[in-house]
Amino acid sequence: YFPITIMNDHKEFREGTITVKFKGVAGRIDQAAGILFNVQPNGDYLILRANCLEDNLVLFKYDRGSRSSVKWIRNTPTPSGQWNELKLKVEGKRISGWLNGKLYLTHELNVPVSGRIGLWSKADSIVYFDDFSVEDLKQ
Repeated sequence: YFPITIMNDHKEFREGTITVKFKGVAGRIDQAAGILFNVQPNGDYLILRANCLEDNLVLFKYDRGSRSSVKWIRNTPTPSGQWNELKLKVEGKRISGWLNGKLYLTHELNVPVSGRIGLWSKADSIVYFDDFSVEDLKQ
């Protein structure tokens, strides 16, 4: 299961930067924190997520009720019990993902992003989120 929250202030994010700080506090299976974006009315969306227990950064898609990985980056130090920063940049169809100020992930989508945004987590994760900020370049 994937707990999510949708931000009501941003109805149509297409291009810009989303940043959030997170702290993995507990979770035996996962300590996952993600930026949810490109949320569609039918429930499809994309996620840039970091996991404190796995030290990886993944771009996932959720399509017609199924989650699958788009791009997986390993060896991304994400310590539990301390604040980390996750940043997503969208430029047209190009996605970039940073963790703690370091660029780890780039990917070219088939179509441009256009949808709602929010936060995402997974399974038994207990994660604190703070300082969620959005620089929306296409309002």
